[in-house]
Amino acid sequence: MMYILRALLITVLALLVTTVSAAEDVALVPTPPPINAEAYVLMDFHSGQFLMEKEVEQRVDPASLTKLMTAYLVFDKLKKGTIKLSDTVQVSEKAWRMIGSRMYLEVGAEVTVEQLIQGMIVQSGNDASIALAEYVAASEETFVEMMNETAKDLGLTQTHYQNSTGLPDENHYSTARDLALMAQALVRDFPDYYRWYSQKEYTYNDITQQNRNLLLWRDETVDGMKTGYTETAGYCLIASAKRGQMRLISVVLGAKSKKSRAEESQKMLNYGFRFFETYQLYRGNEPLQAARIWRGNYSEVQLGLRGPLYVTIPRGQYQQLSAVLNVEPNIMAPIPAGSQQGTLKIMLSNELLREMPIVALHPVEVGNWWQQAVDYLWMQFE
Repeated sequence: MMYILRALLITVLALLVTTVSAAEDVALVPTPPPINAEAYVLMDFHSGQFLMEKEVEQRVDPASLTKLMTAYLVFDKLKKGTIKLSDTVQVSEKAWRMIGSRMYLEVGAEVTVEQLIQGMIVQSGNDASIALAEYVAASEETFVEMMNETAKDLGLTQTHYQNSTGLPDENHYSTARDLALMAQALVRDFPDYYRWYSQKEYTYNDITQQNRNLLLWRDETVDGMKTGYTETAGYCLIASAKRGQMRLISVVLGAKSKKSRAEESQKMLNYGFRFFETYQLYRGNEPLQAARIWRGNYSEVQLGLRGPLYVTIPRGQYQQLSAVLNVEPNIMAPIPAGSQQGTLKIMLSNELLREMPIVALHPVEVGNWWQQAVDYLWMQFE
């Protein structure tokens, strides 16, 4: 009876994504607008799919976009309780002397972590970045080591940091792809702290500076994220906007002006929201199928996805989706929880859209001698 119920459940799940004949064509998406920038990418936050792109693997100077990683590490320490927003930080001479954009800290001043965060995010203060790096890791050099380790953990394969500010250095680089993933990780992992990226201005020491992200004034759906500029990088902007349940992240690198980086980002966001939509097809850690397992202390293992599965598709094409689940034959115990036992393919008409590993949702140990003996006999007739 339980097997029949599971089969019915799987049938119901399959009906949620309707299969259509291969003869049906996917509607064409209009050509993306031309973007005047050296490199760019538009990514859906939930699915991680790139909707438009140019030179996404090209090595670039990330300028102050670097501060996303600086903020990520600070937010991580706040979340873990290692530091608090109310902690006071004494400004070092190194932080005070920092060139470029500043929040105008004074050497020896006592400033709270929360003030420094706003100075770093809203005012893009290099002095604030140094002060935070030194507070978290005792020195900027040690903090930079943490930045590079975290970059590896987040899958930023073409990124290397030399400082916490984004000041130019030949060994300080990233790509449009990695910067999009960096922004995605920050929004995903620290939604409570992300709110600072929508703050339009901040006043410290009687000096008010406005957020350089012009889209915060032009588009009410934009709630972040960060600008950057150096002579080698040009004008850069990572923007994030949410309309309904859909969030997009745009990365524009090497634009010609402050105005241009905002306009090009706006074009990308409008294109993505107008012509695409995102769906959650499956939740994570929920059974999709029960598979036979041999020589185990259980006869079946529940299989599913490690996390939720989202897809981004052209508008009006939901009925063109189909799902194909392939499970490994002859699964033998023992198997650990989380081990891959198959794949789930999501097709849009004849096109492979996503392919995700199907994993064991619980461990299965080797059975006792009787269970193994019975399964051995059954296997002779399979």
